[in-house]
Amino acid sequence: MSEGEKTFPGIDPRTPSVARMYDYYLGGKDNFASDREAAEKIIKLFPNARDFARDNRAFLKKAVRLLAESGITQFIDIGAGLPTQENVHEVALEAAPDARIVYVDNDPIVLVHARALLAGSPRTVVVEGDLRDPKAILEHPRVRGHLDLERPFAVILCAIVHFVDDDDEAASIVSYLRRSLVPGGALVLSHGYRGEVAVDAVAQAQEIYTRTRGTLKLRDRETIAEYFTGLDMVEPGLTYVQAWRPDFEVPVDPSAPGALVGVGLAPRA
Repeated sequence: MSEGEKTFPGIDPRTPSVARMYDYYLGGKDNFASDREAAEKIIKLFPNARDFARDNRAFLKKAVRLLAESGITQFIDIGAGLPTQENVHEVALEAAPDARIVYVDNDPIVLVHARALLAGSPRTVVVEGDLRDPKAILEHPRVRGHLDLERPFAVILCAIVHFVDDDDEAASIVSYLRRSLVPGGALVLSHGYRGEVAVDAVAQAQEIYTRTRGTLKLRDRETIAEYFTGLDMVEPGLTYVQAWRPDFEVPVDPSAPGALVGVGLAPRA
């Protein structure tokens, strides 16, 4: 930890954090030396890691704006991460001033920053919760008090499910959340894609992430596609993060590791 870095009770700054590493990729300053060191190792393995973080953020913003403009005004962002520019609540409220947002995370620093940022925002609440217990999230009193889950809502799982190492557990988590959607609700998901090359680099990246509070499990297209089972996919369907409604045409190498993203809608009766 560098001199002058702020610490928080109960947090070991020597242990890298997934959320703080992501903050570093995005150019944020809410991270410790251990986070920057681990993130730089990932960047050395995957020089486009910063681009992935920015592209993933752009996908999130476009998806939220699209849903809000389409009439979905309730959002649950699980694994929200540290606040950055154009957060979910800012994008949603710009498109739909009556929107309500719940941020969920289990990282202490994320919770401290988010609560401070949103202290004066009555349409947004921050809840401590773990993706591995999705039922507890949806039944949390603050979630139930802030949202009407009998009306359409969107669940956001951006760059979070790939930190669940077990395939069956990951599928079970997403299935529970997907089945909890009422007709007209939405699942917004981005997930690390292992590609067909750079096997050694992927293995090294996974080893680096084992030193954090999480793990990293990149999956194939078929596995990620199953997360959207039974949902109506918003165009262009499941695709590479940089190719989801891009502002301009971008090249995509389907054999390279990256991220696949999609927005699925629960069919209306």
